Amino acid sequence: MMLSFISTLNPTPDQPVSTGEAISRPVIVLLVVVGAFIVTRLSHVVLRRVVRSIARRSISRPSQWWRTRARYQDLEQGEVGENRRRQRVDAVSRMLHHLLAVMIWIGVLIAIFHILELNGPLVLSSAGFLGAGIAYGAAQKVNDYLTGLSVLLEDRYGVGDEVEITGIFPNGLRATVEHIGLVSTRLRDGYSTVHLPHIALISVRNLSQEPIQTKISIQVPFDAERSEAATMAAETIRELAGG
Repeated sequence: MMLSFISTLNPTPDQPVSTGEAISRPVIVLLVVVGAFIVTRLSHVVLRRVVRSIARRSISRPSQWWRTRARYQDLEQGEVGENRRRQRVDAVSRMLHHLLAVMIWIGVLIAIFHILELNGPLVLSSAGFLGAGIAYGAAQKVNDYLTGLSVLLEDRYGVGDEVEITGIFPNGLRATVEHIGLVSTRLRDGYSTVHLPHIALISVRNLSQEPIQTKISIQVPFDAERSEAATMAAETIRELAGG
């Protein structure tokens, strides 16, 4: 196995490499790597602008691609909505950028194999055990990544939302979302910080996206005037609010 791996890195006697090729190939590889680095940098800026444009258009014209929960439709116009939209734009563009970067660098690796005339399949098969381990570990990360992307696009929850998670903890977990990363979400309850992979958040109840109703019973005399009843109700609400 080791001999077959080494043989892919060295030309055979039947395929001699000229001095010009020996010099030009590393230069071409360097140019390809530098070009890929520049493209990945520029793609982040382009993706961010595209996602921001779609998010802004969704305010006046709802989009299936960029969903906003009904409770936030009006808030999207204010400062709170702007902060929330900025957080979603940053997170979505960052995720899409990482996905595009992985695709670009895979293409670069294939191009390098072709430029150096390496036997790519033989190299990968020689290190098959390593590739199998990486593939097994990456499968879970890919699931977490795609789940996190769908969470942001569908606006299931965002930074600052209070959520209730069931199915993982025996008594459930009620916490505030602090950060939505590429493969995990960071939550904080009253005691500690909790890091959970996206795929683990199967059942999440967003308490910040639900209407809050409070019933208050006020005793009003039967013969009270409407203005007097309104005044009593306002005073009661003010007392309950601590004012």
